[in-house]
Amino acid sequence: MPGTDNNSRNQASRELDAVVIGAGFAGLCALYKFRDVMGMDVQVYETGDGVGGTWYWNRYPGARCDSESFYYCFSFDEDLAQEWEWTGKYPEQPEIERYLNHVADRFDLRRNIQLSTRVTHAKFDDATNRWEIRTEHGECVSARYLVTAVGCLSDANLPDIQGRDSFEGESYHTARWPKGGVDFTGKRVGLIGTGSTGIQATPVIAAAAEHLTVFQRTPNFTVPARHAAFAASDQVEIKKNYSQIFKRTRESPAGFPYFPIDRSTHDVSPEERDEILEGLWEEGGFKFLWGGFSDLLLDPAANEIASEFIRNKIRGIVKDPETAELLCPKCHAYGSKRPPIDTDYYTTFNRDNVSLVDIKTVPIESITPSGLRTADAEYELDVLVFATGFDAMTGSLLKIEIEGSGGQRLADTWAEGPRTFLGIQVAGFPNLFTITGPGSPSVLINMPVAIEQHVDWIADCIQHMNETGKSRVEATVTAQDEWVEHVAEVSQYSLMGRGNSWYVGANIPGKPRVVSPYTGGQPLYRERCEAVANAGYEGMQFGS
Repeated sequence: MPGTDNNSRNQASRELDAVVIGAGFAGLCALYKFRDVMGMDVQVYETGDGVGGTWYWNRYPGARCDSESFYYCFSFDEDLAQEWEWTGKYPEQPEIERYLNHVADRFDLRRNIQLSTRVTHAKFDDATNRWEIRTEHGECVSARYLVTAVGCLSDANLPDIQGRDSFEGESYHTARWPKGGVDFTGKRVGLIGTGSTGIQATPVIAAAAEHLTVFQRTPNFTVPARHAAFAASDQVEIKKNYSQIFKRTRESPAGFPYFPIDRSTHDVSPEERDEILEGLWEEGGFKFLWGGFSDLLLDPAANEIASEFIRNKIRGIVKDPETAELLCPKCHAYGSKRPPIDTDYYTTFNRDNVSLVDIKTVPIESITPSGLRTADAEYELDVLVFATGFDAMTGSLLKIEIEGSGGQRLADTWAEGPRTFLGIQVAGFPNLFTITGPGSPSVLINMPVAIEQHVDWIADCIQHMNETGKSRVEATVTAQDEWVEHVAEVSQYSLMGRGNSWYVGANIPGKPRVVSPYTGGQPLYRERCEAVANAGYEGMQFGS
């Protein structure tokens, strides 16, 4: 039998307060809040055989978080923050996985987590106001609330390339990497994809492989991470200031403990502007986007200045002029696609054992038993790596057969794009809460901050129901329509929804083009969530 943490397989008649799907950051946070703070009877189901969510599955070479370690963590427990010591500026996958396992052990969460268990079906019963949840093992449980913590980037996208299954070498998707790792020594490797994952994996694979060929459809802007180990004095300073650090993450536009300086790129001379951008480049990380100028994501002219600055950096780093130009993004604004940060990405293309293929000009025609064929060449490969991302925001939710009131299917309701209220509730699906669902800031801000805000809001809503004797809650169609319209409206003011990115579903053939994350920034979003709650959950209808 698949492994479990509570060995509770005989749950056919078990009635719970809540079922949570997923045991990553969101699932662990929800379990702690609902069980330990609110005293609810909670069961978590997790597909993997370990906790960690994103950081359980994504163990590819170079996997590392782009948010700095000391605030890419939980803030709900002061002792937890004080006792855990991050080793460096950016946390790498093994360290984040260890952290989340530590959280699971520290708060004894495993006794309510069932691993190696995929939820396949959830149906709302209008007569009882309860969800009936089924798993792949045939179990069925009943719960008052269904809370999805499935992650925004968890449904791996494996492109449908002709002959894909004919390849006789080794092939891997970065989001389903083997636990034992992959030995690239002496091997010819092809890597498809140059998003954040491909940018992280490229330098590490290149250092080990006989030859690495990177197949690039769209070049990406990336800024150096400037990753470094923490000194003991860094730890002391961070822990001394944790309360202020966490406060600032909850107040800033992107969930970081710093704010854009209130200045436009046009407020300073070209010389001063270049000096500021140079300083941000040397400091590294997301400050280049969020800590320098306030108009980079609002003003195309300002954005082009920063974009050309990065292009010139690429031209200065990459020795071969033709390769450098191929690596220079020219068809989208910096930040309109997910902006990666990197270690040695551009310098990797100066290696003799690395080559770049522009598959926008010469598309991939097929994968063959011995490698890959483009429109003008064949490449013999021993290993093929798909760094091709995810069916983001909605993919994992729609893989579960979710039926709401009257038997309506979530897949049908979202056939033309996701529709939610605050990214937390869906009209017609009572007692369903979607942590960091589409229509919330989610992937555009520091994720643990977004997760904790949602979990707290959901917990307060449930507490309100307990106090008022209500057993059913759902968003009204009117409130949901107004929120969807607002999300679309604010997306017009930002450049973030204008690129052909997974933000709008452009990476999945046939997926409706909708700006899924809320681009209005965290403060405006939190203000709206608080206003809804303070007005007695205006826009939501309750029943008994």
